[in-house]
Amino acid sequence: MLEYLRIRDLALIEDMELDFAPGLNALTGETGAGKSFILKALNFLIGDRLSADMVRPGKDKAHVEALFALPDGDMVLRRELAADTGRSRLFINDRLSSQDAVRDMRASLVVHTSQHGQQKLLQPAFQARLLDEFLNRPDLVAARDEALKELREVAARREELAARARSLEDRRDVLEFQQREIDKVAPEAGEEERLEERRRALRDVASAQEVQERALAVLRGEDGPGVAEALGLLERALDGLARLHGATAGDSADASPNAQPNWTDDVAAVSAFRQGLADLERRLRRRPAPPVFNSGDDDMDVESIEKRLYELAQLKRKLRRTLDEIVDLRREIEENLSFLDACRLDLRTLEREEEALKERLSGVLAELNPARRGAAVQLAQALEGELAGLGFSEHVRVAFEFTPQEPWPGCVEDRARLLWVPNPGQPPQPLDRIASGGELSRFLLAVVGLMARDEAATLIFDEVDSGVGGLTLNRVSDRLAALAGRRQVILITHWPQLAARAGRHFQVSKEVADNATFTLCRRLDGEDIRKELARMAGGGGQGEAMARELIS
Repeated sequence: MLEYLRIRDLALIEDMELDFAPGLNALTGETGAGKSFILKALNFLIGDRLSADMVRPGKDKAHVEALFALPDGDMVLRRELAADTGRSRLFINDRLSSQDAVRDMRASLVVHTSQHGQQKLLQPAFQARLLDEFLNRPDLVAARDEALKELREVAARREELAARARSLEDRRDVLEFQQREIDKVAPEAGEEERLEERRRALRDVASAQEVQERALAVLRGEDGPGVAEALGLLERALDGLARLHGATAGDSADASPNAQPNWTDDVAAVSAFRQGLADLERRLRRRPAPPVFNSGDDDMDVESIEKRLYELAQLKRKLRRTLDEIVDLRREIEENLSFLDACRLDLRTLEREEEALKERLSGVLAELNPARRGAAVQLAQALEGELAGLGFSEHVRVAFEFTPQEPWPGCVEDRARLLWVPNPGQPPQPLDRIASGGELSRFLLAVVGLMARDEAATLIFDEVDSGVGGLTLNRVSDRLAALAGRRQVILITHWPQLAARAGRHFQVSKEVADNATFTLCRRLDGEDIRKELARMAGGGGQGEAMARELIS
């Protein structure tokens, strides 16, 4: 039950509080005063959307708050709407929550019926749902929905698998050709860079060996006298000079020009240089060590590497991909061909699963179809009783027409459509062909009274009495009063006959103050109720007389 509703800074409402009572609560006022917007704010609180321009001009955010008395305790809902972003936040008992949470409990809080509900009542799909709700076998309906959902999921997977298989099968020849070409070369990831690095290293070693050979040739004098041989001759010549002239120890720089040079030092210098060249020759004879790699191609020479790089280059040109892309392509081809080989088994598995689900759905429908037909008889009889109490002829008849349909190929389901006979002698016809606005209003009231089984939920009727008048209005009034006797009802109406039955009466009005418009709502008591009923009855003496009669 809705005990309290507060709306702040929403559209024309600055700050409005409503304390609802058990039983029948009436909202009345002139057309356009904002009665339906109060219900719109309530619907926003329990999951509907509102745009940012609904926030009152000059305010940062709008607030809607309500207190519900439920069988397991009180619950406070609060929702805020930001003016700058249009985003909203929902709080349940002052704890931030999600919109899905309140939508899940919406049916247990309010059942909102408006003139738009008349149009839903004309839809065969809505009529079928009405019967399923009255069936009181939610397990069967849920089993039907679950089996159908799983069937659609399995079929979607099967079709996706088959579509992929068809696409790959069309490309099988190309895939196998690419696979053969790749397997001929058998490239490895990073192989090209590794071979180029080894080729550079081997070329560097070869170049070093070539330079060493040239240096040795110079030392050995392969193209003429070698440096080592010439130094030996020079050393012997200087040694002869030293013996012929003798050593002149202590010669200094200031000796006379005719003094003989000291050849002994020169002999020693040439001898040391010649020994250094001998050591250089020994080092030049050592060959540079070949490079060592952590790979399986250490035994490849430059020619083999060049040949392998050429094969890789040819493969890259043929497939128009880099080497790494070709390696990835090889894995992809292998996966696709393996998929083609395995998908036949997967398809057969899905087909068996689909067949099992189909049998399950058929079994559920075999139980659901007769249950629906049995419930249709009971619902038709209950509706006839309700309609008779709402001013219809005692001869009014309601029936459900069942049409076989296939929710899944090979599975037959009886889909219900609501028919009625308002007058004797007429064949049953759909509601949309013969029902007037007033008849639909009463029909909707009868349906809501039967179908709203959660006694804790508040019934909200927004001008569902449209098109009803005269003695029939009294029947509608009695029916609403009977509903309000066992649960809370909130009624928006323009009829004084209905408003007079309310245990609590609110008047909604629109006022302009300081060049601003406000929607106001106040609870009426005593004389104020009489004045409002008189206004609703047309005012003047006739309106006053009807108001006094209604409240007497």
